[in-house]
Amino acid sequence: MAMRVWNPRGWCLVAVLTAVTLVLLSVTKPAVSAVPPPVQVGLASWYGPGFHGNETASGEIFNQREMVAAHRSLPLGSVVRVTNLENGRRVVLRVIDRGPYGRNYRKGTIIDVSRGAARRLGFIRDGLVSVRVEVVRLGGGARR
Repeated sequence: MAMRVWNPRGWCLVAVLTAVTLVLLSVTKPAVSAVPPPVQVGLASWYGPGFHGNETASGEIFNQREMVAAHRSLPLGSVVRVTNLENGRRVVLRVIDRGPYGRNYRKGTIIDVSRGAARRLGFIRDGLVSVRVEVVRLGGGARR
């Protein structure tokens, strides 16, 4: 019975395929959760007059004086505690809309709060402020 020995080309092919597999595994990104972490730190902006009276992503009519917010990925109906890191003021808000988008989002804004919430947080004049956003309760995400 003759013994079969691999030729050098076969071993090279195995080595190349193994190296390619290892490289592909090392550059693949892990799966990202659809829900952000329970605490986020970033910037907050506020929105109000131009959207007052319009329908939000949740189907509710936006009232700029209510304690509500827009977040890009938290389920609609979620409740968050937003703390102004510059003065320590806090508010509890309900997420009823999607955002922020545009210029402020590119600057690092993670949440848009209503004008009423911005007033309580003390940043109406500044427009942007450093905040901590803590998830108090996740919403169902369903539209009314």
